[in-house]
Amino acid sequence: MTNPPEGILCSKTHEWALETDDVVTVGLTDYAIEQLGDIVFVELPEIGSEFSKNEVFATIESVKAASEIYMPIGGKIIEINEELINSPELINEDVWDKGWLVKIETATYQEDSLGLLEYEDYKEETDG
Repeated sequence: MTNPPEGILCSKTHEWALETDDVVTVGLTDYAIEQLGDIVFVELPEIGSEFSKNEVFATIESVKAASEIYMPIGGKIIEINEELINSPELINEDVWDKGWLVKIETATYQEDSLGLLEYEDYKEETDG
C-alpha cells in the first residue's frame, strides 16, 4: 500500500480527510480496509446531501462484515467516487488515491478537524 498524502487527518472511527483548495476528500484508512478485508459493495450518498461531523454518510460491505462510515468533517457532498459503485475493490487497491469515497464543501473544516489525528498519531493508536 502506498503512503498517505501529506496533511491527511484521521478519525478514531477510521475515516480520513484531506483538504485541498477548499474541498475536502474523505475516505477510509488503510487500517480500516485491512480489518474489513475485500470490499464487495459501497453505498455512497447523493450529491448535494449535507452531513454533520460524525453522522453516518455511507455503508461499506466486505467479505467479512458491513460497516457504517462516519463523516469526519461536516459538509455538503459535491462529488462521489462513482468508480467504486461498479469496482468497490479499488478501495483495497489504493485507499488514498483511487479509493476515496466523497468530496465535500465545508465551512467548518478548522473547527471539525479538531479532534482528528495526524496519520502518524493515528497509526500509533491503531498499532497499539
